[in-house]
Amino acid sequence: MTENSHPSPESAASTAGDAELDPLWWRQAAVYQIYPRSFADSDGNTIGDLRGITARVPYLSELGIDAVWLSPFYPSALADGGYDVDDYRDVDPKIGTLDDFDEMIAALHGAGIRLIADIVPNHSSDRHEWFRAALEAGPGSAERERFIFRDGRGEHGELPPADWTSIFGGPAWTQVPDGQWYLHTFAKEQPDLNWNNSEVHEDFKQTIRFWSDRGVDGFRIDVAHGLAKELPEVLPSQAELDGLPWDGTHPTWDRDEVHEIYAEWREVFNEYDPPRFAVAEAWVGADRRPLYASEKGLGQAFNFDLLEAHFDAEQFRAVVTDNLELSARAGSSSTWVLSNHDVVRHASRYGLPPKADHEEKAGVDWLLARGAEPTLDAQRGLRRARAASLFELALPGSAYIYQGEELGLHEVADIPDAHRQDPTFFRNQGVEVGRDGCRVPLPWTADGPSFGFGPATAHLPQPQWFAEHAVSRQEEDPNSTLALYRRALRLRRELQTAEELEWLDTGPDVLGLIRPNGWICVTNFGTEPADLPDGEVLLSSAPLVDGRLAGESTAWLQA
Repeated sequence: MTENSHPSPESAASTAGDAELDPLWWRQAAVYQIYPRSFADSDGNTIGDLRGITARVPYLSELGIDAVWLSPFYPSALADGGYDVDDYRDVDPKIGTLDDFDEMIAALHGAGIRLIADIVPNHSSDRHEWFRAALEAGPGSAERERFIFRDGRGEHGELPPADWTSIFGGPAWTQVPDGQWYLHTFAKEQPDLNWNNSEVHEDFKQTIRFWSDRGVDGFRIDVAHGLAKELPEVLPSQAELDGLPWDGTHPTWDRDEVHEIYAEWREVFNEYDPPRFAVAEAWVGADRRPLYASEKGLGQAFNFDLLEAHFDAEQFRAVVTDNLELSARAGSSSTWVLSNHDVVRHASRYGLPPKADHEEKAGVDWLLARGAEPTLDAQRGLRRARAASLFELALPGSAYIYQGEELGLHEVADIPDAHRQDPTFFRNQGVEVGRDGCRVPLPWTADGPSFGFGPATAHLPQPQWFAEHAVSRQEEDPNSTLALYRRALRLRRELQTAEELEWLDTGPDVLGLIRPNGWICVTNFGTEPADLPDGEVLLSSAPLVDGRLAGESTAWLQA
């Protein structure tokens, strides 16, 4: 049986040479996520910067990616790792200037690498000029209409408008000196914008044009399912809110009206040649995801199903089958993710006992115990991560790679509390430790005050075992995870074909697929060696065992 996503022309397989000419470059791109403050520090201020990225463009080119997704680089107090934005049309002076941005994007484009910029439209920061003006202007003003302000409950308005809880823990409403309260779905430093206000619409269209004019090729939309809100005069309780369905009518999440916003953005995207595209971070039901990926809207949407699945053949097959069907409904291509800046790295998740619900939760208890229990089987986790990564890279659609996964990095679980930065840690203590462990700056060399990240120390402490994973060491080892990724991404570019696959009959615990040009991928989820189909073995995540596929490994073949 063949599982089809939306078939695309052969030109949809991007290469460095034809990327400029291909408006569909993103459909099957290998995209590398850079968390800029933790990638490379050029000036020794302990924080990664744009010049650091520019200096590492040869590394990115050698890796073989098609695009970089750049997490927020805007001016920010870092209340939420840069997702609290002070100014959407500037660069944080701690990490560079607009001139540095222009030099970086020129270097990337010169290497045939596109740039996807992170946009944060659900909320600004409390230092944004609009929010400062709202505080000064007072209740009932036009300035306050750009955000979501409400009078409080109680005799004197001393109680919040509702008992809502923020995503990061703690109350979702904060009172200002004149007595009103503002909504912040996330940290209190991140006031929600009011997308019923036309000024908000126009300002974000201006922002999209600003960065597109500077050469940005696409956008990743943060909390894409949260923008549109319709709050009744009497707000429901948190319990009542939690009980409402996400069917397009929920007061705060995944409202149908959000797609009117993205239709406006599509008009802006289409002003450019080639048109800009966007990928939605939308944590919604699978049946709602195609709305975000529509060609009339953003164009693509993340699916996190593979990230949430256990290392299990049946689950992986179901995830791929379902999501190729969904992408076909949207007329888009699917996306595949195993790690990002918000979850425990998959090398660690796969080395821990799986949780009953979702794989992404596997590391929560482990992090709370600061990595002490349950025991991490680091070697098994890395072995499975290498296998899963090769599986992911063989799928039709876009593969999103998080910085450091190509080094086989594990999560840093034992960061001292005094060094933690994630607001989740401070607002939700005892429940979650936060996301700092996947945001620790990368090791480029096996020595130095920050393992080559910069000339000084790093803004988050790096463990000594990072030396084993340093780029400099892995470049000398032909069997390293870095070498595996480089070979895989080069082969992927050569082998890429129409967005289709056919499942092979490979038996239990083994998952095989074939792409239209005879590119075969076989993953052994079991622990015992398994037979391989006929074909030339091009690449494997672990050495073969007497010509058979080792347990917990993946091989690519050419029929």
